Amino acid sequence: MDMQAPAASRTTRRARGLTKVYASGEVEVHALRGVDLELAHGELVVLLGPSGSGKSTLLNILGGLDTCSSGSVLFRDQPLGAMDERMLTAYRRRHVGFVFQFYNLIPSLTALENVALVTEIATNPMAPAEALALVGLAARLGHFPAQLSGGEQQRVAIARAIAKRPDILLCDEPTGALDSTTGVLVLEAIEHIHAELGTTTVLITHNAVIAGMADRVLVMADGRIQEERRPPRRIRARELSW
Repeated sequence: MDMQAPAASRTTRRARGLTKVYASGEVEVHALRGVDLELAHGELVVLLGPSGSGKSTLLNILGGLDTCSSGSVLFRDQPLGAMDERMLTAYRRRHVGFVFQFYNLIPSLTALENVALVTEIATNPMAPAEALALVGLAARLGHFPAQLSGGEQQRVAIARAIAKRPDILLCDEPTGALDSTTGVLVLEAIEHIHAELGTTTVLITHNAVIAGMADRVLVMADGRIQEERRPPRRIRARELSW
């Protein structure tokens, strides 16, 4: 499948009328209720909202980890809903980097080896050492996860996500398990990657302070985007505290 971007297009993802309904016994849970969204190349978007507002569901559908009940997501004018499992696997592998709250590193592998797991199956990867250098861990290549702090483990997870050169980085509460000082270091790594690689970045958080570093903030509640705003200026990650 040809996934080359049209030269004139600035939109990398376009969602229209997204709904997601989960069945819990005889009860239906409406996680998304008609979400419209466009993501531009190279922008940093913060999805803000409380637990249960639909943020993670939206992120998972954009990343091809989940499907919508109705509506559509277009990637370079191609609907994700029309892709079979093989095509979705190729989409996730080539185009999407994921960072979650918990690092999901393999304990028996070094930082370098954890990143190399991704680069070995990517089509145009950067060297694992280069990816780790981008997140400030050039001196920790041979360390195992147990020898790294929580913030360092999360930065290894970020390096793993960006080593395949994805065009979008989806971060689900990347600082949720970290204290403020360590969280800022992780946000600085995301900020640096965004600036260096021009990767479209979507960052989920319930922490309103983090919204200051975004180009655009989307506030979610009850499965809908309730508000969209653009901060007057982007605040550098190192200026944040909570």
